[in-house]
Amino acid sequence: MKPVDPRLLRYARATRVFLLANVALGLAGAGLVVAQAVLLAEVVVAAFQQGSLAGDALTLLAGTALGRALVSWLTELAAHRAGAAVKSELRMRLLAHAAALGPGRPQNTGELATLATRGIDALDDYFARYLPQLGLAVVVPAAVLARIVVDDWVSALTIAVTLPLIPVFMVLIGWATQARTDRQWALLSRLAHHFLDVVAGLSTLKVFGRAKAQAENIRSLTGDYRRATLRTLRLALLSSFALELLASLSVALVAVGVGMRLVHGDLDLRTGLVVLILAPEAYLPLRQVGVQYHAAAEGLSAADQVFRTLQTPAPVPGTRPAPSAPTVALCEVYVRHQGRPGDSLPPTSLTLTPGETVALVGPSGAGKSTLLHTVLGLTPPTGGRVLLDGEDLAGVDPASWHAQIAWVPQHPHLFAGTLAENVRLPRPEADDAQVRDALRAAGAGDLDPATVLGEQGAGLSAGQRQRVALARAFLADRPVLLLDEPTAALDLATEESVVAAIGRLARGRTALLVAHRPALLALADRVVAL
Repeated sequence: MKPVDPRLLRYARATRVFLLANVALGLAGAGLVVAQAVLLAEVVVAAFQQGSLAGDALTLLAGTALGRALVSWLTELAAHRAGAAVKSELRMRLLAHAAALGPGRPQNTGELATLATRGIDALDDYFARYLPQLGLAVVVPAAVLARIVVDDWVSALTIAVTLPLIPVFMVLIGWATQARTDRQWALLSRLAHHFLDVVAGLSTLKVFGRAKAQAENIRSLTGDYRRATLRTLRLALLSSFALELLASLSVALVAVGVGMRLVHGDLDLRTGLVVLILAPEAYLPLRQVGVQYHAAAEGLSAADQVFRTLQTPAPVPGTRPAPSAPTVALCEVYVRHQGRPGDSLPPTSLTLTPGETVALVGPSGAGKSTLLHTVLGLTPPTGGRVLLDGEDLAGVDPASWHAQIAWVPQHPHLFAGTLAENVRLPRPEADDAQVRDALRAAGAGDLDPATVLGEQGAGLSAGQRQRVALARAFLADRPVLLLDEPTAALDLATEESVVAAIGRLARGRTALLVAHRPALLALADRVVAL
C-alpha cells in the first residue's frame, strides 16, 4: 500500500490542504519535541549538579508542553474537518457516478449502500489517526537525528541504522494485513447484499417455508465475517507487538551505548540525557504509523472500491435536444454484458411510429426488458443504433429524451411518503386536483392521496402499486410510453382494471409494452416476438 493513495488527492481536494497543514504542524511538533528534550535535560542537570532548579528553563519547558498540546489539538481538529469534507465529497461523487453508470455499475444495491455508508465512514480513522502520524513519521525522526548528531554521532549512527527496520517490517506486515482486510470487506459487502435480498423477499420466503433456511445462511455469512475480523485483529496485535519489540530493542541499544560512555567519562550528563530523551521520540511516530495503519485498513479497502467505481468510465451523454414525439427505430441493436456467455439482447430491428402501440413477447431471458432499457438510454447498445427521427440516441441529451417518456416498470418503486408525493414524482408542481384526476384515470380513485406509505409502497397491494405507477404516467402526460409487464403477478379482476387503464393511457401515444397476457396483447397494434 502507498503511504497516501494518490487517488484521494485526485478525487478529494480537501486531502491536499490537509496534507500541507499536516506537514506544517508536524514541523512545529518536531521543533517542540527537540526543545522539550533539551530543556528537560537542562532542568535535570541543574538540579543534579547545582542543587537548584533553573526557573527560566522550567518556564520554557511548561511553554513547550503547552505548545505540543496545542499542536496536537490543531492536528486533530484539522484531521476531523478534512475527514468530514473528504467523506462528503467522495459520497457525492460515488452516488453521482453510480447514477451516471446506471445498471452498468459494478456493485449491486446492497454493496453500493454499504460502500456509501459504512465504507466511506471508515475513512475517519485514516484521517484522524493514520495521516497525522504519517506526517510526524516523516518530520520528527529527521529532526531528532539532526539534533542528536550535533552532540553524539555514535548514537545518531545507531538510530540511523536501526530506524529503517521499522518501515521494512511495516511493509511486510501491511501486505498480509491488507489482503485480510480486503477479504473482510468483501464478506461484509456480500452479507449486506444477501441481507437486503432476504428482507425484500421475506414474505415470499415465509409463504414457502424458506425463511429459516435463509436465516441459517445469514448466520453462516455472519460467522464467516466474524472469523475474518478476528483473524485480522490477531494479525494486527501480532504486528503491533513486533514493532514495539523492535523499537524497544533499538532504544535499548542506544541507552546501553550512552550508559557505557557515561560510566567511562566519554560523554557528559547533559548530552546523555538529551540523547536518552530524544531516542524514543525518533521511533515513536513510526511505531504509531504501524499501529494506526490497522485502524485505517478497513477504510482504505472501502476507498479502493469507491475509486474502482469512480474509475469505471460512464457513458458520455449527448447534447442535442431530443425531437418531439419521434419515430423510434432500432437498427440491428444488440447488448452483451460482461461476464455473460451470450447476448442479453440478440440483434434486433424495430420501428415505432408516433401513436402506435407495439407489444413485445418472448420467453424469459429473450431481452425484452433489456430492449426497453436500451430505448430509455439506460443501457447503451453493444452494437447497432437507436434512432430518434434518424438521429442517433447516443448524441441526444438524456434529460431531454427522458422528459418525453412515461416509464412503468414491472415492479414500480414507491418511496416512503404520501401517495400524492409518489404520484407527483414526474410533475412536482401538480396540484391536488390533478393528482386525484390521475388516480381516477388509473382506476385508483378509491385511494386517498394523503395516505402515508412505507418504503417500497408498504400498505398497498401489488395491484394498487401498479395503478399508482400508471397514475404517475397519466400525470406525466408524455408522448412516449414504455411498460414492462405491468400486469405480471396480478389476479384476473385486478388485471382487467389495470389493462383498461393502460388502454386509456396508450391512446394517442407511442407505446412499447412487454406483455404475456392475452388481455394486454389485445391493446397492441402489432406484436413483435423476440
